[in-house]
Amino acid sequence: MSTHNYLITTEWTGNKGQGTAGYRSYSRDHRFISQGKADIAGSSDPAFLGDPTRHNPEELLLASLSSCHMLWYLHLCAEAGISVTAYTDRATAKMDDGSATTPGRMTEVMLRPEVTIGVGDPEQALALHAQAHRMCFIANSCNFPVRHEPVISAEADT
Repeated sequence: MSTHNYLITTEWTGNKGQGTAGYRSYSRDHRFISQGKADIAGSSDPAFLGDPTRHNPEELLLASLSSCHMLWYLHLCAEAGISVTAYTDRATAKMDDGSATTPGRMTEVMLRPEVTIGVGDPEQALALHAQAHRMCFIANSCNFPVRHEPVISAEADT
C-alpha cells in the first residue's frame, strides 16, 4: 500500500479591519491555494453569514464525492470496454446544523449521475456504479451514507 500526500493552503481574506472583534465584524471569505492551480474562492454558507457567490465547505465536500465517484466510474467503464460519451451528476447533500450542545454534520449525500454510453452493455454500465462507490476514496472516508441513483442511456436512445 502506498501513501499519497496532499497540500492545500487555506488563507482567510475576510479581515475588515477589526479582525474577529465580533461575530458580524468579519467576512467569512477565504481562498484555497494549491501550487500551479487556480485559486478557489471560498466562504461559509449564506446561512452562516457567508458570501453566496463563493463556494462553501459543504458544497466542496459534495463536489469531492461527486467527482471521485465519476472518476472511478469512468475508469471502470474504460476497463470494461464501455464507452461513456456524457456524464452529468446533479448531486445533493443534507446537513443538520446541530444545536447548542451538538455539532452539525452532513447526514446524507445522493449522487444522481446521468450517463450516456456509445458502446457497451447498459446493464453492466449501471452495475459499475456500485463498484465505483466501493472504490471511491472520499466516500470511504465519510461517516454518513453516500447513495447513488444512476440513470444510463444509450446514444441511440437520446
